[in-house]
Amino acid sequence: MSKVICIIDDDPIYQFLINKIIGTTDAGHELIFFKNGKEALDYFTLDLKNNLPEIILLDLEMPVMDGWDFLKEIDQLKTDNTSIYIVSSSISHEDKEKARTFSKIKGHYSKPINSNRIKEITQKSE
Repeated sequence: MSKVICIIDDDPIYQFLINKIIGTTDAGHELIFFKNGKEALDYFTLDLKNNLPEIILLDLEMPVMDGWDFLKEIDQLKTDNTSIYIVSSSISHEDKEKARTFSKIKGHYSKPINSNRIKEITQKSE
């Protein structure tokens, strides 16, 4: 089943790469991209019912609004049908522990993720 996957990451090379990786899954997922958490929140809050994706792949280190601040803000919204996965180059134990304090986070992965991981994430979110 096709899903809307939101990539929130400020790295254009990573955005290009993840677009290609998700494209290889042949599932026809719709992708939306944002350079930081504020851009994403602004878009989501325009129309929560229609603009929230099923899956968010979230980087932690970004300008303007980082992943942690994004998580604090989105925690205030009704996003029960959205699964959030941290995809970060950070592999620190502290980040993984902090991620566990946010109930909406369904997983924490190191960059880059591969097509098998994408398939796993999309299947979990059904």
